Amino acid sequence: MTPHIEAKDGEIAKIVVMPGDPNRAKYIAENYLSDYKCVNRVRGMLAFTGYYNGIEITVMASGMGIPSMGIYSYELYKFYGVEQIIRIGTMGAYSPDLKLFDVVLNTEAYSDSTFAFTQNGYDKNVIESDEDTNNNIRSTAHKLNIPITEGRIYSTEVFYKENENYQDIYNTYGCLGVEMESFALFHNAKALGKKAACILTVSDSFVSKEETTSEEREKSLGQMITLCLESLKK
Repeated sequence: MTPHIEAKDGEIAKIVVMPGDPNRAKYIAENYLSDYKCVNRVRGMLAFTGYYNGIEITVMASGMGIPSMGIYSYELYKFYGVEQIIRIGTMGAYSPDLKLFDVVLNTEAYSDSTFAFTQNGYDKNVIESDEDTNNNIRSTAHKLNIPITEGRIYSTEVFYKENENYQDIYNTYGCLGVEMESFALFHNAKALGKKAACILTVSDSFVSKEETTSEEREKSLGQMITLCLESLKK
C-alpha cells in the first residue's frame, strides 16, 4: 500500500485506464467490466479491477491536474508494477478544425509546468506518448470507424487564467487544445520506463465558445471509452 492507494499487492492490473473523475471510473467498471471489485477508496479516488473481454484491467481516477496525476501514476508504475496507463478525458479545443465530441489522440504533451524538472531534472517542455500504444489505438479506431485527430496538446497547471490567450499557444507551439494531466503521466512513464497514452474528447471550444453540459459529456464519452478498451486487445 502507498499513502494514497490502499490496494493490496496483486489487486492492481498491469494495464490501467485512467479517467480524471472517480464517478467516471465507477461508471466504466459498472458498464464495461465483468467480475470487478473496488480496490481503492482512499480520498475518494475510486479504483476498480475487473475484466474486459478476458483482459484484466484496473480503472482508476487520477483526480484533476498535473500534481494529482503525478502522484497516482507514479505510485501505480513504481509500487504496483503497472506497465501501461491510458488516460481518457476531456479537453478544450484551440484548433478551429475541432468540433464538440471529436476524439483526439494526444501524441505529445506540451507544458510550461516545472513538474518534470522538479521531479528528475527533465528540462524540456514536450514529452511524447508511447508509439506502440498509439499504433494500437490508431488501428482500433480504423477498425471501429471512429474518426480521430492526432497532435500535440497543451497540459496546463492553471484552469482559471487571467488574460487567457489560447491563440498564442496554438500558433507558437501547435497545440490543438488543452487539458491538465497528460504531461505528468507521460513524464512518469518516461522516467520509469513504462507506457502511457492519452485519448481525449472535445468538451468545449475556445474558438466557437461552444460548451457541453455535464449530461452531454456523460453520454458522449462512450465512443472514447470503447476505443480505449478495444485497443487493449492488441
